[in-house]
Amino acid sequence: MNKVQIMPCLDMQNGRVVKGVHFIDIADAGDPVACAEAYCAAGADQLALLDINATVENRGTLLDVVKSVAAAATVPFTVGGGISDEKSAEAVLSAGADCISISSAAYKNRKLLASLVKEFGADRITAAIDVDANKSMPSGYEVYINGGRTATGTDALEFAKFVDDTGVNVILPTSKAGDGARTGYDLPLIRTLAQNCRAAIVASGGAGTMEHFYEAAEAGASILLAASVFHFHMIDIGELKAYLKSKGLQVNA
Repeated sequence: MNKVQIMPCLDMQNGRVVKGVHFIDIADAGDPVACAEAYCAAGADQLALLDINATVENRGTLLDVVKSVAAAATVPFTVGGGISDEKSAEAVLSAGADCISISSAAYKNRKLLASLVKEFGADRITAAIDVDANKSMPSGYEVYINGGRTATGTDALEFAKFVDDTGVNVILPTSKAGDGARTGYDLPLIRTLAQNCRAAIVASGGAGTMEHFYEAAEAGASILLAASVFHFHMIDIGELKAYLKSKGLQVNA
């Protein structure tokens, strides 16, 4: 049986949890500490906290929020947004994050991920890759940076293979078209990366039903990330785990 973990994602803006659609149309979804406590109690296996405007605003992650959420969380906790070098990475980890997620900075500085893996260990570094469909690319997908705002002209699979070679243990691709749409994860993207990368693949962007989570696991994702369906109480984590178990997947109790 495939083993999967459930990972609610707290997209954060101005100290509040928010959720958008296609990386825009942002709506408030609550206090990050309250959300973290609720998700841990509900059975989440991991948490993600993403400071969605940190890179665009050219600032670091809000460390006071990281400290507060870390104090409340009882499961492994990944933080992304505004981490651009070893110093900012160390600050976030020292604030209580178990793992850091690097996206735009890893694209702009191709030596960064390998350096962070060497400095902090592979299990503390996640490589996040925002993508959108582009038929002119060999894989059909193009890498985007700066919170999904800037196209790079780089093929997503080509970059994912580079990232995989740095030694990171987790790759988190988010499909821009699927983000917040609740129409299902981008299964061809997940399948392509899972078949070509050693690292574990996180399904991110588009969950709307419990069936979508199962489809992502079948496509090769071992960590199933979602935001709005959890924030707005559309799917209960306990019920989701029971469903996935009934479909033959292995889940944590």
